[in-house]
Amino acid sequence: MRSLIATCLFVLACTTAQAQDSAAPRFDPPASVAAAPVPDPKDSNAARAKTQPRNNAPFWREVQDSGRKPGISSLPGAEKGVLVQPLVQYPGSRMTNAGEAWRQVRNQWIIPYGGSLVLIVIVALGLFFFTKGPIGHASNTGERRIERFTYFERAAHWLNAIAFSVLAISGIVMAFGKFFLLPVIGHLLFGWLTYVLKTAHNFFGPVFAVSLLVVFLTFLRSNFPRREDIVWLLKFGGMLSGKEVPSHRFNAGEKVVFWGGVFFLGTIAVASGLFLNKLLPGFDYLRPDMQVAHMIHAVATVLMIAMFLGHIYIGTIGMRGAYRAMRDGVVDDEWAAEHHELWYRDIRDGKIPAQRTPEPQPAPHAIQP
Repeated sequence: MRSLIATCLFVLACTTAQAQDSAAPRFDPPASVAAAPVPDPKDSNAARAKTQPRNNAPFWREVQDSGRKPGISSLPGAEKGVLVQPLVQYPGSRMTNAGEAWRQVRNQWIIPYGGSLVLIVIVALGLFFFTKGPIGHASNTGERRIERFTYFERAAHWLNAIAFSVLAISGIVMAFGKFFLLPVIGHLLFGWLTYVLKTAHNFFGPVFAVSLLVVFLTFLRSNFPRREDIVWLLKFGGMLSGKEVPSHRFNAGEKVVFWGGVFFLGTIAVASGLFLNKLLPGFDYLRPDMQVAHMIHAVATVLMIAMFLGHIYIGTIGMRGAYRAMRDGVVDDEWAAEHHELWYRDIRDGKIPAQRTPEPQPAPHAIQP
């Protein structure tokens, strides 16, 4: 009986509460403070502008994914619609977008280590010169002259050397100039200088490519490896002992420069440079390809500069009479016997002519009437 009475009282209380709620006035929140609808990740930017006007997540999501799924853009070229490149990881970089990865490789590896390598070579050559002085004893001023380089060989060499010097100087200024030149001459002059050097770099690049091919074909026959080159390399050419190792027309050191610098690094530098200048047909020249080509070009040219610095040193102040040989094309017996003894023996024994360029014939005298 008691449970029945309790149940009836509970039902009566619930009914009374519902009646009071229905009688009370309702206050809905104003439209200005209504909760915004939950954004749909699949919304377009136009749809999001209506629901959440300042939320541009769909737009930036498309920008971020444009490397994987290009969008629509007014940019010209094969990469229109690709605003942010896809994620990559180059050697020496983190996993990030391709542009940032290229920047990391350039700024954290190529610039500091490449610049250090060039400085180390320059300092090493300077120390060697001030401690040892010029190598060799012959001054190359004797009376009997032997033709070492023909006019064509010298012209090809000097054209290639001038083009290389312009490219090396302009490349060093563009890559490292802001560290050692910008603080000295200021932003305005540095900007004009780099603009002029960049234009010269692009112009002399094809000149260097053609002249490098001519130099390679011209001196190829004299640079084939020979058995005597192994002895020269093992003794480092006698540069430390002071007594040169016998060699043919070109010693093993010059052959290393020829095959390693002219052929191997030269081919890589020329191919990547022509690609960066967009002079090779059949390519779309996409940004990832240009970034990779730039890294390859920078590494090859830094190594080539370091190698050719030694060659320039020996050919100018590092060896007595060497510059005169390339300038005039001739050497004397003493210089040839000291620096290229095997080549001199072949000339002395008549196996190689001492004069390869025909002597000009004197003009016939005019017949007097």
